[in-house]
Amino acid sequence: MILKTKRLILRPWIESDAESLYHFAKNPKIGPIAGWPVHKSVEDSLEIIKTVLSKKETYAITINNKAIGSIGLLFYPDTNHHWEGEGAELGYWIGEEYWGQGLAVEASNRLIKHAFEDLNINKIYAGFRYDNHQSKRVLEKLGFKYYRDLKNIDFSGKEIYEVSMVLEKNK
Repeated sequence: MILKTKRLILRPWIESDAESLYHFAKNPKIGPIAGWPVHKSVEDSLEIIKTVLSKKETYAITINNKAIGSIGLLFYPDTNHHWEGEGAELGYWIGEEYWGQGLAVEASNRLIKHAFEDLNINKIYAGFRYDNHQSKRVLEKLGFKYYRDLKNIDFSGKEIYEVSMVLEKNK
């Protein structure tokens, strides 16, 4: 499926996106705060495209067919959280060069519309680490409300603290 906004096209990841993904995912300001390790090579990025980013409802955020970020809905058991067996979890990131342009909000709004209208999802959850103020701001702009605090373990085994938020259909 391809989803369009005013400035973006959300489309499935393809193997030829590996170099673009690596360009952004090697930046230590991107992955760790989103919960995944920095990519070490184009081959790492290609493997992530083939495994993680190939899941249903996961999209490359593109401008002029260049992947500049990722957005997706995760469903249990692929989420980090159970969410009482309902809804989906929204996740996203944008390459640093594209921060501050409202692109995460624009892409998220389109995917949320798709989730509520086409996938008949009634609740979407999302989380951010306490220190990820940008992601918190995105979720607030989207209308998400506080759900609960979580203590989790990240990819490196370090204990982290997160805030979970929820957006309900027709609320």
